[in-house]
Amino acid sequence: MDRFALTDAQWAKMEPHCLGKPSDPGRSGKDNRLFLEAVLWIARTGSPWRDLPPFFGKWNTVFKRYSDWVKAGVFRRLFEAVSDDPDMEYAMVDATVVKVHRHGQGAKGGPQSQAIGRTVSGWATKILALTDALGNLVHFLLMPGQHYDTVGVPPLIQDIEFAGLIADKAFDIHSIADEMQKRGASIVIPQRKNRVEKRPIDRDIYNWRHLIENFFAKLKEFKRIAMRSDKTDQSFKAMVYLASAVINSR
Repeated sequence: MDRFALTDAQWAKMEPHCLGKPSDPGRSGKDNRLFLEAVLWIARTGSPWRDLPPFFGKWNTVFKRYSDWVKAGVFRRLFEAVSDDPDMEYAMVDATVVKVHRHGQGAKGGPQSQAIGRTVSGWATKILALTDALGNLVHFLLMPGQHYDTVGVPPLIQDIEFAGLIADKAFDIHSIADEMQKRGASIVIPQRKNRVEKRPIDRDIYNWRHLIENFFAKLKEFKRIAMRSDKTDQSFKAMVYLASAVINSR
């Protein structure tokens, strides 16, 4: 099971943020590290919870614990614990689309309430991500698959400071350019052909954009994310947070 195991360094940062520590009120959790590795096994393989190997314990017990941690926001705290020193000289923004498996459909309130939308290729969710200059995830949003990438940029970058923004031509819109000018941040975004006032672009810096593409490639190595199988957006977010915590701390 070593392929799915957390390193000692990763676990040292995550352990204080887990539920059920001996110092917590109520019943102590049984082997939080093994539990997280069980969730990583599900995330990496894309398997149904019922197929969880007995090595990790009873699947329904592990799933119930996972649901409790999702509701408590633990997975975001784990991500933040290992992502506490981003390089914000430049930030990069981009989006990727993931198809939704039929097991990921049917949540209460309909797909529109779970960041799922119909695209030309079927039901899909869009992950809009902001990474630092090293390509490590800083923040992300889930959107229905048919939404424009630029719609999510304002809430994505809100309260996040960076010296410059790198993105592809799809993000060359006036509202983003104006926001960067207000912040005094440099803009490394190729211009659309119809833009009247051309601005210079540093092509060497723009080439760094492959780092956010690399992040998406690593993220989609987790099959539970590459093909969304979680009905609720909160559960899917938890999977993205945990996988990204592992990626950021490699």
